[in-house]
Amino acid sequence: MAGVRSGAHWVGIVLVASMLSACGSRQQERTLESYTAEEIYKQGELTLESGAKPKDAIRYFQEVERIYPYSEWSKRALIMTAFSQHKAKEYEEARSTAQRFLDTYPTDEDAPYAAYLMALSYYDQIDEVGRDQGLTFQALQSMRSVIEQYPDSDYARSAMLKFDLAFDHLAGKEMEIGRYYLKRRNYAASINRFRTVVQDFQTTTHTAEALHRLVEAYLSLGLDAEAQTAAAILGHNYQSSPFYQDSYNLLKGRGLEPEARGDSWLRSVYRQMIRGEWL
Repeated sequence: MAGVRSGAHWVGIVLVASMLSACGSRQQERTLESYTAEEIYKQGELTLESGAKPKDAIRYFQEVERIYPYSEWSKRALIMTAFSQHKAKEYEEARSTAQRFLDTYPTDEDAPYAAYLMALSYYDQIDEVGRDQGLTFQALQSMRSVIEQYPDSDYARSAMLKFDLAFDHLAGKEMEIGRYYLKRRNYAASINRFRTVVQDFQTTTHTAEALHRLVEAYLSLGLDAEAQTAAAILGHNYQSSPFYQDSYNLLKGRGLEPEARGDSWLRSVYRQMIRGEWL
């Protein structure tokens, strides 16, 4: 019986504590509703500035929307909710909130930032080279939208920089796979990857290496003309690169010189990049 009374005693304590907690929550909600929209919004800002968890600030901004849904402060709170969610690495929620802002206030002065925040939420999720690149494509598309829709904004300039970095990231993915195939002597598959970099990612930092790897792969297949043409493009555009010296040494070892030969896809690239003949 003593054990039963003891168990009942603890159950009672738990129930009372739960009731007090619920009452406390209701009291806190009533207290928050007694503040003005500006005061609640400022508390959210203060929470962010204090270095507290961004999720704590999200609550205040969302409460502004709930209690004062049609006020100017509600509009401000909406964009700050998106910002706080992004800061908390709640990227999907941040995109959803930013899109809601754009849908509700498409011509507002903060619309460019909302669009940029959506793009940034994709960009900041880009994984390391070698993983799925779906988010990279989405980041590129979103950054391009910011650049095209808000070309005169500060966010457009930042989007351009991040667009280039994401573009470089995609080229890095192709290089990673190409090296994998080359190492395993799957030359045809590696050539396809390096060709993509040369043709579609010419402005990235990976082009010089891609041309050198093409020299390696083509020489391994006995396709000397293609190897010589790849080296000619490499020498014209990246002569100071260590990759050119490596390619040059490979060719010299076989009594060959870097020069445009044959009629392969590389010859077309050579005419386009060096002679300016766009066919």
